Amino acid sequence: MKIKEPLNSGSELPLGLGVTNNLFPVFLKLEQMRLLIVGGGNIGLEKLSTVLQNSPSTKIRLIGITVIKEIRQLAIKYPNIELHERSFEENDLALADIVITALNDHKASEEICVLAKQHGKLINAADKPDLCDFYLGSVVKKGNLKIAISTNGKSPTIAKRLKEVISSMLPDELESILNNMQAIRNDLQGDFNEKVKQLNDLTKVLVAKQIDLKVAKKPEDK
Repeated sequence: MKIKEPLNSGSELPLGLGVTNNLFPVFLKLEQMRLLIVGGGNIGLEKLSTVLQNSPSTKIRLIGITVIKEIRQLAIKYPNIELHERSFEENDLALADIVITALNDHKASEEICVLAKQHGKLINAADKPDLCDFYLGSVVKKGNLKIAISTNGKSPTIAKRLKEVISSMLPDELESILNNMQAIRNDLQGDFNEKVKQLNDLTKVLVAKQIDLKVAKKPEDK
C-alpha cells in the first residue's frame, strides 16, 4: 500500500451540534502494550511525542515510507522505538495491540482503520474522529497527578487552552500532598466507608487552606 506522508496535522473537525460527550475516560498501562504508529512525518512525530511524554517505556513500532529526522533522533534516545522505512502491510497488525495512523492521506488511513478493526485492534486516526476508537486528549501532569481533557473531538485548541489554565492552578507542592495523603490513607482504620469519610474530611481542610492562602496573598481592596 503506497501511503502519502503528512506535512502537518490538518484542521479540526467538528462532530456536529447537540452531541453530548459519551466517551468513557480510562487510563491505559500503555507501557505493558505494543503500539503501532503508521506515518513517519510531522503528524507521526506529534503522536510519538505525546506517547513518550506520558508513557516513555512503551514498545513502539513506527512505519513510514519516509521517516523525518526528528523521529530518527527520538529513536536514538529511546531504544524502545523500532523504525521501519517502508509501506504499511496488513501483517504489521499482528505485532500491535493499539494502532495510530498519522497520515494526511485519508483514504489510506481509512483502509488501515478497516483492517485494524477486522483484526480486533483499537485505533486512532489523525483528523478522522469518526474512525477513532479513542482520542489522544490534552493532558495535565504534575508528578503522579494526571488529568485528561476531552472536547469529544470538537476542538483540540480549546482542550490545549484548558490544559494551560488547569496547569497554572495546581500548586507546586501537589506531589508532596499526594505522597502525604497516601501515607495517611495507609494508616487509616475502619471499613471502606469510614476511610472514605476520613479522607473527605482531610481533603476539605486542604482545599480550605488553599483558598485562605490565595485570599491572604491578594492586595487589600481600596
